Formats: sequence, structure tokens, C-alpha cells
Amino acid sequence: MKHKRGFNPLQRMSSHRKALKRNMVTSLFRQERIKTTKAKALEIRRTAEKMITRAKEDTVHNRRIVSSRLFDEGIVAKLFTNIAPRMKNRNGGYTRIIKLGERKGDAAEVVILELVDYKLDTGEDKKKAKKSDKNEKSEKGK
Repeated sequence: MKHKRGFNPLQRMSSHRKALKRNMVTSLFRQERIKTTKAKALEIRRTAEKMITRAKEDTVHNRRIVSSRLFDEGIVAKLFTNIAPRMKNRNGGYTRIIKLGERKGDAAEVVILELVDYKLDTGEDKKKAKKSDKNEKSEKGK
């Protein structure tokens, strides 16, 4: 039974687990969307949401706490200046998990972990821009 278990150890030593979490949270804030297994995503989500909640109030204390967990100062700056202001009016639930199915090799459940306000770049904007450029060129030729 899984009563009163605080976290999932992910079958790793504590140092490896901390490094894994740190790297994956950094990747999540850098790219705003990562593909991973369900077990890892559930653990990363807990850490990421706590950091975003801290970053909503930009104080020296909060910056130092987040910096102690993320070693990339550029990502810390992005979190406080870009990501947290976008989440200002949300009370929680900053991330979303999208199920993709099972991985072929070991049948691990694969998911996408992304920030809620992530906009997927489908390429439609580029197509519209190309069409408008062509229209402008044809109008200039007339």
C-alpha cells in the first residue's frame, strides 16, 4: 500500500534523483514543454509548481531559494521575469500532463509535461506570413 509516502524515489539514489529533478525542471522552464515518463512528470510537476509559486512574488529571498534549486541563472531570470508574470492570476495548476501512450521498448507510459499557457508552434503563422508577403509583392508589381 502507498499510504503516507511523501514522494516517489524513482529507483535512484538521492543525489541522482536531485540532479534529475534539477535538470528536468530547468529543461521545462527553458523549453516550456518536455517529453518524459509519467512517474518522472508527476515528481517534476510538484517541484516546478512550487518554484512558480515562489517566483510570483519577486523578492531577494524567493530568488535565492529558487537559485539554490536551479543552478542556471538565466533560467532563474526567465522564471521571474517571463513565466511567473504570465501565471500571476492563477492560483495553481501551472502545468499540464498530456498522455502519449506507452514506449515501445519497456512499455513505460510516456507523457508531455508543459506549462498551461504554452502555445504550440504549428507553422500556420509562417504560412500566413508567406501568403501576406506574396500578396504585398503582387500588389507592388501592379
